[in-house]
Amino acid sequence: MDERTNEITVSAQHLLRKFGAHTAVNDVSLTLKRGEILGFLGPNGAGKTTTMQMLTGNLAPTNGAVSICGIDLFEHPTAAKARLGYLPEHPPLYRELSVQEYVQLAAKLHRVAKNSIDSAVQNALARCGLTDVGKKLIGSLSKGYQQRVGIAQAIVHQPDVVILDEPTVGLDPNQIREIRKLIRELGDNHSVILSTHILPEVESVCDRVQILHHGTTVYNDTIAGLKQFHGGGMVVLGLKRPPDISAIAALPGIGRVEAMGDTQFRVSFNGKSDASEDLARHAVEKSWGLYQLAPAQSSLEDVFVNLTQKEEIN
Repeated sequence: MDERTNEITVSAQHLLRKFGAHTAVNDVSLTLKRGEILGFLGPNGAGKTTTMQMLTGNLAPTNGAVSICGIDLFEHPTAAKARLGYLPEHPPLYRELSVQEYVQLAAKLHRVAKNSIDSAVQNALARCGLTDVGKKLIGSLSKGYQQRVGIAQAIVHQPDVVILDEPTVGLDPNQIREIRKLIRELGDNHSVILSTHILPEVESVCDRVQILHHGTTVYNDTIAGLKQFHGGGMVVLGLKRPPDISAIAALPGIGRVEAMGDTQFRVSFNGKSDASEDLARHAVEKSWGLYQLAPAQSSLEDVFVNLTQKEEIN
């Protein structure tokens, strides 16, 4: 059991991709173990899609190497791709086919053995909650069910690695909840790479997060590690007799101040210096009634905004 848990399913080393003079991806490395769900994030233009295209063998890197379950993707592409399942942002669905016909086609394209196709299709439909709509035309289904069909085609051949690009885009809250549940279940038997702009989604389903910015990795850690990340310094300040928020913001070394209630504030520091001691001294000198000064736990949104310089998230 332990050996399977520690098995490396994806290893990408020093990926570089240039388009003429433009470098879209610069020295990105990525490792994924069996059973892990990795949130792959970055603002628009960060290089996520280009990286995923290289991971799936749809785009050759300018430099670097990718192996899937120990198989070199570029030297043995057929064998390596057999271990992959991929759902692009826009699922390649044939709307005129029924759900069952389409997933059967996907099974054949993935080279599932002829005598195993029926059971593979039924298993994929069941896992994705599609059994009751198997005979319906894809074009008649809601967006949520079409996303499920897209996931079914990605897992019908029981791949070791499933790569999902924006699987919940355009879905309503109930559909999003159902797809999230499905992604968590996929993590029981597969390694999953999830690319999305919905940050709470990553915090709720992923084990690790990797953030790209300008084509390079700027963050790579576990979800638990987020709580220990303090980019630029950030504290929670508690004052029994707080002044106007502008008075706190005007202190030396203070960057941004946000009210968390009547007596608590979230304070970030300018630059990399920790101004906690100066902040405490000023609070005491000015009789603000200091009762709390502690490192603030960071959310994924805090980390994302800090590392990508407040570029637009959605």
